[in-house]
Formats: sequence, structure tokens, C-alpha cells
Amino acid sequence: QVQLVESGGGLVQAGESLTLSCSASGNKFDFKDMGWYRQAPGEQRVLVASITAGGSINYANSVKDRFTISRDNAKNTLFLHMNRLKPEDTAVYYCVADSNAARIMLGRAAYWGQGTQVTVSS
Repeated sequence: QVQLVESGGGLVQAGESLTLSCSASGNKFDFKDMGWYRQAPGEQRVLVASITAGGSINYANSVKDRFTISRDNAKNTLFLHMNRLKPEDTAVYYCVADSNAARIMLGRAAYWGQGTQVTVSS
């Protein structure tokens, strides 16, 4: 069983930066591919960024050039570095993991964290 624990959320002003972390535990094969989703109030969850075990990365168009996803495999930790934050980035951010990257892209990741709130004030 994989457990994902996010941290790093908070309240920031527009234009500021924030870094989210996700600590993973369990069978490493089960979280070889990982990503971040977010859900704003009244909206569906959307994929923000994903990274495979091989280092292949995808970003949502809305965060390209502002967000960077990375991972420290030795520490089983996933990061999301968020720069130039905007009020529309306000959402609960979820760390996700799966042994199959395609399931992450489809929103069907096997494992989800509990979420961390990011609020960006204007």
C-alpha cells in the first residue's frame, strides 16, 4: 500500500512562489510515476504536472513556464515548485502516484494524497 503525504501549502500573494512536497512510502514500483492534480472550488480536478520514473514530464498549459515538477528518488519525494502564482492557481493540490503513467494522465491514479490548500490573494 502506498501512502502519499503532501506539505507546503499556504496563503501567498500574487506573484510570489511556493513549493509543495509529497513524501511517498510503500512499494516503490507502485509510485514510479507521479504527478500533481488540483481542484478549485466548484470545479473538477485537473492535472497540473506529471513525471515518470524515466523523467518524462508533462505540464498543463496554464502552468507551463511557471511551475516545475521534480523528484528526489533517494528520498521518495515529489516536488512542485510554483513561481509567479496567480489567484487562479488557488486550489487544493493533490499528489498522485501509480505504476502506470497513463492512469495518471487519465485521472485514474491508484494513489492520492489528502491534499494541501494553496491560496493566492490578489
